[in-house]
Amino acid sequence: MKMVDYRWVLFDLGGVLVRLRAVGPMAQLVGPGPDAEFWSGWLASRWVRDFERGRCSGSDFGAGIAAEWGMTAPVEEFLEAFQSWPDGLYDGAQTLVEDVRQVLPVGCLSNSNPLHWTRFVSQWQLDRLFDVCFLSHEMGLVKPDGELFERVVESLGVQPESIVFLDDNEANVRAARDAGLTAVKVTGPSEARLELEKLGILTAQKQEW
Repeated sequence: MKMVDYRWVLFDLGGVLVRLRAVGPMAQLVGPGPDAEFWSGWLASRWVRDFERGRCSGSDFGAGIAAEWGMTAPVEEFLEAFQSWPDGLYDGAQTLVEDVRQVLPVGCLSNSNPLHWTRFVSQWQLDRLFDVCFLSHEMGLVKPDGELFERVVESLGVQPESIVFLDDNEANVRAARDAGLTAVKVTGPSEARLELEKLGILTAQKQEW
């Protein structure tokens, strides 16, 4: 088995370190229908991708979603629900990142936007946890586009397999692996910690009996 000299650990935010509220209330503002239909439309939306690439303002994003989905709710109400979608750090998230940071440099690699990132910094000082932040709205690229991962590898200046990337989305994990990264699908800090223990980056914690 090939031994890898890991140099970086990169965390996705939503679903890995950041807890998200149930999507139902926001989805109902956009239009009636099951959550699955909302998600399929959301992920394919031109306005979502443009906003996460930093190509439009928050007000343009809200107006674009309203027009694209035929939304009848006020745009301001939708933007307020969207901004409050992240619900804070998972229990154990900060400790996990701090533990990894004692061993290797750490970063975040997230499809983000100015509304959410401003809140992450002002309320939870999330930027202070990381040595580097790769944010889609600053890079002009979004996961799972291969160019984003290539840009990350180039920026870090290390072999792609030496970068461990933890994400809760299978498409993002596949794309990262295609780019050569050591990518693992996880949900929440507990799963992330277990995978980092398997990779030998963290030492397994002893059970308290």
